[in-house]
Amino acid sequence: MCFSANAQNTFVKKVPARPTVAIDGKSIFVQYCAVCHGADAKGGGPAADALKQRPTDLTQISRQNNGKFPEEKFFTELRGGGGITAHGSEDMPVWGPIFGQMSSNLSQSQDRMHGLLDYLEKIQAK
Repeated sequence: MCFSANAQNTFVKKVPARPTVAIDGKSIFVQYCAVCHGADAKGGGPAADALKQRPTDLTQISRQNNGKFPEEKFFTELRGGGGITAHGSEDMPVWGPIFGQMSSNLSQSQDRMHGLLDYLEKIQAK
């Protein structure tokens, strides 16, 4: 599942996620996350206003965790665990299984998630 925002109306059209061959984090973020979290990852993507819960400012994760990026916690959340309300709700898809369906190679799915986490760690506010 992926989201497509309509600028004139405040609604989100849910469409199936298009498969990707990319495994680098920035490409994955732009393709799958920026529509909600924004190109700058601060939560202001084109679909943000139509969501029930405002997307998280992903540049503040380390600040909210005593200056350390919680990679394992985020990896668990991407896979569908962790109890984050927005993950797996109608608003935010659980990306781990979606990435897993794009390839029969489990390693490639995990490479995508780790690439995304590496990218998020690099964009943390200082």
